[in-house]
Order: sequence, then structure tokens, then C-alpha cells
Amino acid sequence: MRSSHIRLFTLAIAIAISMTCFAQPYPTRLTEHEQQIESIISSMTLEEKIAMLHGKNMFSSAGIPRLNIADMEYADGPFGIREEMEPHSWNSLHLTTDSATFFPTGSALAATWSTDCAYAYGRAISHEARLRGKDMILGPAINIQRIPTGGRTYEYLSEDPLLSGFLSVAYTRGAQDEGTAVCLKHYALNNQEDFRGFVDVHISDRAMHEIYLRPFEMAVREGDAWGVMAAYNKVNGRWCSENEILLNTILRQQWGFPGMVISDWGGVHSTVDAVTAGMNVEMPGERFMGKPLLDSVMAGKVSEEVINQRVREILRVRMTVKPIAKAEANRQPTGNPAEMATALDVARRSIVLLKNKNLLPIDPKRTKHIVVVGENAVTEMALGGVGAGVKTRCEITPLEGLQQLLGNEVKNTYVPGYKSYDRDMRFKHESPIQSADRQLMAQAVKAAKRADLVLYFAGDNREVETEGSDRKTITLPSGQDELAEALAKTKKPIVTIVVSGGPVDVTAVEKVSGALVASWFNGSMGGQALAEVLTGRISPSGKLPMTWPKKLEDVPAYATGSYPQNTTNEQGDIFVGLVNNRSNDRSQQLIANYAEDGMVGYRWYDSKEKSVAYPFGHGLSYAQFQYSDLAITNTIEGINVKFTITNTSTMDAEEVAQAYVSYPNSHIDRPVKELKGFKRVSIKAGEHQTVTIPIRRTDLCHWDEAAQTWMLEPGKIIIQVGGSSDVLPLKGEANVF
Repeated sequence: MRSSHIRLFTLAIAIAISMTCFAQPYPTRLTEHEQQIESIISSMTLEEKIAMLHGKNMFSSAGIPRLNIADMEYADGPFGIREEMEPHSWNSLHLTTDSATFFPTGSALAATWSTDCAYAYGRAISHEARLRGKDMILGPAINIQRIPTGGRTYEYLSEDPLLSGFLSVAYTRGAQDEGTAVCLKHYALNNQEDFRGFVDVHISDRAMHEIYLRPFEMAVREGDAWGVMAAYNKVNGRWCSENEILLNTILRQQWGFPGMVISDWGGVHSTVDAVTAGMNVEMPGERFMGKPLLDSVMAGKVSEEVINQRVREILRVRMTVKPIAKAEANRQPTGNPAEMATALDVARRSIVLLKNKNLLPIDPKRTKHIVVVGENAVTEMALGGVGAGVKTRCEITPLEGLQQLLGNEVKNTYVPGYKSYDRDMRFKHESPIQSADRQLMAQAVKAAKRADLVLYFAGDNREVETEGSDRKTITLPSGQDELAEALAKTKKPIVTIVVSGGPVDVTAVEKVSGALVASWFNGSMGGQALAEVLTGRISPSGKLPMTWPKKLEDVPAYATGSYPQNTTNEQGDIFVGLVNNRSNDRSQQLIANYAEDGMVGYRWYDSKEKSVAYPFGHGLSYAQFQYSDLAITNTIEGINVKFTITNTSTMDAEEVAQAYVSYPNSHIDRPVKELKGFKRVSIKAGEHQTVTIPIRRTDLCHWDEAAQTWMLEPGKIIIQVGGSSDVLPLKGEANVF
């Protein structure tokens, strides 16, 4: 065979293999109005076109009134619809109709490991957006949780791209089925808040596609996402808002994205580069894509066909999303029972039981007096810090939830125990890590001595975890470790409930607690959901969507020295600067070298054989589950993993089964194991259920840097199944071809 024929034959095989790596695209609705759109564009003046490419006010961009094209109205943010703001400021309009449901934040949603919950969540928040006259939700937030200290870890979903991807697809479909466009954010590699406005992420092409871009790709190709938000940072030398590779080559050409890209607020840095690279709308102003863009077209630096294409992409979304007349918006209240029920359902399934030495559920027969310690038992989490928040009609705190469920059956006493980190402290640049308040600690100890059980509410709040800055440590704030040790000296049994959006160091509280619970920033109904779990009305069924490390030095970004970066910059955060009317000049450069490459989260800890506090996928139950009867079969779409789960307890419960894959004979570097499928199932006491987890070919592929496509490596794989990444009782083999 001639060498040219060999090359063609090899190329044909590579194309055939790569074709198996693409999931069936979700049919897009964005291209159903092309003829009408072309007619509209032909009727527009250049000035009208330019007017659509930048913000009209703080949360809208212009339509074309002359042609009956409505403005585009944006809803901030991903876990609830922000209150109405003055057109050109961040000040509230103080309406009485713009309260909304505070949905559990991203990490809580991810802890459900439920695509059904994610779909319902997207649909519910979209319904409220419609009532408020919004066309596009600025969410879901789907960046990978690279560092546990990330200021927006609570907004993001997971350290794992597959879990993030499946949940993103479901959220996207739910929201858009209800009529509101999503805006996937922050595209891409916005994995830290410190210096996000001028950091340049350097990363290998393979790690970028397999880990950090994968949730975005899934939401675009399989969810038909209609909007994407470009991130603040640079990637491999170019701002995300003008990154030709990210916006054109990958997003539009490789993934076939027909929708619109908007900037993060204040995140545009150029005129010609931004519009030609694929940016549609500069938000919230017109510094670069207003008159400077008009001048650039007039000077011949940007062709009008480029402008037409950017307008075409906006109009596709505008023609797909039905506009709400301004007179009809905000007439009906939001935060209604149906949406609150969705928030409650998600919160119930998100709560993770980390540890339990027979203290939970609370037994009223042996527990007559509970002392509730910690301000997090009464702190509302809908607002706080910098960035998105929700003016909610209702937020049931943990203490309220317990009081409602226990009533007079069990006496409960509340003492604050510590002084929470607050906004004044943040503005004064005080550290959250402070010594315990002696007076409050003494009061808590005194109360604990009189109780049968201590419920200790530790963790962070929305001032500690906030957009615009990363935590400097995962140590519990406000002297909480010291307080835990003082409570332990009373010899009373302690249940510690950690309220946080991401991992914290639980070393001290774990030692003194008979039970440990992660309850997240869990929304309007979070207190009720937590009370139901603590009292045994329902069994906990959440699983950790990220690893909880023992200490920061073990985290891959810290272990490799690639985070935090050293800088003398004193400019502050780009978004905070925008709010305070400071310049967004980002002339200083700072490199974030992702030295751990694709070994993020559990992939790193497995490869380094590093023990952790609690592993990815971990979550206990009041029930006991037994896995058996593994059967693995090849299908046209991939591999079916079939097995039986038996609930051997006397309590109905839900379990999240997880399937991990290893590649023993791979010719490329691979993690020890990777999540490739999961399923949440409900099993009645004493019964069993046959479960099938499909593993798709597309999720077995790796990114081939030379071919610039997904490739499937044939050969043997090992499949392990269980209820956590470190407890996988079933093991079998399959051949991929």
C-alpha cells in the first residue's frame, strides 16, 4: 500500500473513531427564524446594529423599537432572580413585587447528583424570570471547582466535569423549556476570584478540553444553551472576551454554537478584536462596542458582515425567547409555593451526612433538651458579600426549621457561641480567622452542660465566601474550632452541622463530634430540609460533589505552587471596581500555570495516594445499602452497567450509585479512575432494585491534541461501582472498541 494511501486509511480510522465520541446534539431552536432574521437585518441601519452590541443599562441591551424588536433583559443570577435595580446603578428600586425564591446554590444542587433536580431547578428559576420580565438568566455557573477556597465555589457545581456537565445540561433544558435563555458562565477557566481581572491561565489543550471546557461543551451540544458569558481572565495569552480560539474555533465551529456571547460586566478590553473574535454584547456599557465600534466599521477596520453576524446571533435568541411587555413584568409576586417546593426538594436531597456514630436521627425519647450553638443556625444566606443575591420572601433558618418540626416535643435553647464575620469586618479588611469570643463561648458552654444534645452550627457565611476574592484558608472562622473544643469538655454529645458553600477544615470539629453534616447555602427552605434530615423524617442522601481535603497544602493547585500567585497589585477586583466606578485597566499580567494539568480533585488525591478528610462522592445514610450482581454489556451507545442495590434497613431511603472507569493498558496518561456515570434511586426498606448506569462512548473519549478532536482509545477498561469514590464494592471489565 502506498504511503499516501496509508495516511488516508489512518485518517479515515481516526475520523471514524472520533465520530463515536460525539453525543447526539440536542435539536436547536435558535435557527428556526433565519429568513425573518435576514429580513430584519436588511432593514436595519448600521447605527441600529451597533446599538444592539452593548448594554443599554445595567441589566439590558437594546432592541430595535422601530422594527418591534424588544430589548434583551438579563436576570442575575444563577440561584435566584436579583431584585430590580435602577437603570444605571447598583441601587435597588425598592419594589414590593420583586422578591424571589432563594434556590440552593450551585454546590448544593450538585450534591443532589440528580439531573431531575437540576431540570426542575432550571424550570422553576426560569418561571420566576418570566414573571419578572427577564429573557436570559445569567447562569448556570459551571466552572470547575479547582480550589476549595474559591470565592464562588458555592455558585459552581463540582470538581468533576461529568457531574457538572450532566447537571448543566439538565438545568439548561429546564430553564429554556420554560422560556428563558440561559447564559453559561464563566467561559472559560475562571477558577479563582483573586486577580481574576488580569490573570492569564496557562493550560494544556487536553486538560482544557477534558476538564474545564467539558461542562460547557455538554451544555451547548446536548442542552442547546442559547447564551454564554465570556470570563474576565485570559486563557493562554488572550482575554476571554476576545479569544478567537475560545469563541470562534471551539465554541462556534467545533461545538456549533449559534447563540450569543455576552461579556462579564466590565470584561471587554478591545473593539476590533472582541467583535471579530465572536463577542456579541458588551455589558453593561459601551466603552468599546459603542461609538468606537461604529468608527471602526466606518474606517474599514471591521466589515459590516461581521456586525451582521453578531446581530444575527443576538436575533436568534431574541426571536426564540418571547419578550415580556414591561407593563406585564413584576405584576405577579415571585417566590410562590411551587418554586419554594422545588427549592425544598433540592435542599432535602443535597444534605450530606459525613459522619454518624449513632447520634442521628435525633430520638425524642432519649433527647429532651437540645442546645443549638452557633450564629449559622440563625443567619440568612440569601444576601451577603459581593455579587449575586436574592431578596427572598422567605428563608427558613435551621433554628426555625427545628422549632417548627420539634414543637414542644423537645426543648431547644439557642446561644450564638461566636460572632460571625460580617460586612463591616470585610470592609475593614479584617481576617475571618479570629479568636473565640470569651463571653459568648462561656455562655455556650454553660448552656451545653444543661442539655442532652448539642447541635453546633459551624461553617462560613456569604461574607466569608464571596465573589471578588478567595478565602485565604479553609480554617473555620470566628474561633469556631476553639469553641468546639470547649463544648467537648462538657462531655455532651455533639452534632456539628457545617454551613458552607465549599470545603472547610473539619479536623477539629470532627474529633469532638459524634455526627457531622454538610448543609450548604441551602436556599429559602434550607432550614426545613435540614430539620427533616436531623429528625429522621427523611434519610440524608446527598453526596459530596467535591473532595474535602485535610489541609490546603494537599490541594493540587497549592501543592504545585501554582496558586496563590504572588503580586504587588493593589488595583482590586475588576467587578468591585466597576461597582465603585473605578477604571478596569488590566495592564498588569499575572500567570496562573495549571501545573497539575488534568489531575483536579479526586484525580490528584488518587494519583498521589493522599488521604483526605472526606472523598468525592461521599455521603452516608440512615439506611444501609448492599451492592451485588454486577453485569456489564456493550451497546451501540457505549456500555451498560447493571447491578442490584438492596436496602437492608428498616427505613425508606435514596442512594446515589456511581460508576468509575480505569484504563489499565492505556497508552496515554490517565487518572487512577474517573467518574463515568451515576444514578439516584429510591429504595423502600427491605427491598431491592435493579439499576442500570449507561456509560456513553462520548464520555470514554480523550482529547487528542494532534488531531484536535475527541478520540476513543480501544482496549480493556475496569469498571467499579459503589456509593462513593472510595467505597466501590463491585468491579468488572469491559472492552471498548
